[in-house]
Amino acid sequence: MKNQAATSKISAKNQTTVPTEVRKALQLTSGDGIRWVIEEGKVSVKKMSKIDMEWTKATEMTLQEWNSQEDDEAYNGL
Repeated sequence: MKNQAATSKISAKNQTTVPTEVRKALQLTSGDGIRWVIEEGKVSVKKMSKIDMEWTKATEMTLQEWNSQEDDEAYNGL
């Protein structure tokens, strides 16, 4: 596979469209998850596997129990 580049613009709401070239390269379809990997000044985008998406959803739901104003105040600064 040859190297390619694609660009997109960040909106006022900090949103962007995944360029067609990236969607094709990662074989992304509507509803797929993507993961932004940050390593020493470089960022890459990877398609999330189904099990990664399920784990992420389960983790987010579990952590909701600590999502309160009291918790924010108690753990502020950690």
